[in-house]
Amino acid sequence: QVQLVESGGGLVQAGGSLRLSCAASGNIVSISVLAWYRQAPEKERELVASITKYGRTNYEDFVKGRFIISRDNDKGTVYLQMNSLKPEDTAVYYCAAAASLRDYWGQGTQVTVSS
Repeated sequence: QVQLVESGGGLVQAGGSLRLSCAASGNIVSISVLAWYRQAPEKERELVASITKYGRTNYEDFVKGRFIISRDNDKGTVYLQMNSLKPEDTAVYYCAAAASLRDYWGQGTQVTVSS
């Protein structure tokens, strides 16, 4: 079992930055991939970025060059540094973990970008 708790969301003006954190607990050594998803109002949840336990990263096109995902395997923590934020980045951001052939989700943290 893995538990995930996100933090760091909030309200920011367009062009600003936020850093999200997700702390994993439980069987963190079993986590292979950590990822950030987001869901805007009336839209489907979408992948933002992911990182493997070896540090290989993947970004969706709409955040490339603006967001950076990183992880601390010893702490079981994944981060999302979000720069040059746009109003369309407004969403609930979720942390996800793939571990032992199961997916785990955090409760989400709200990010609101004002124009």
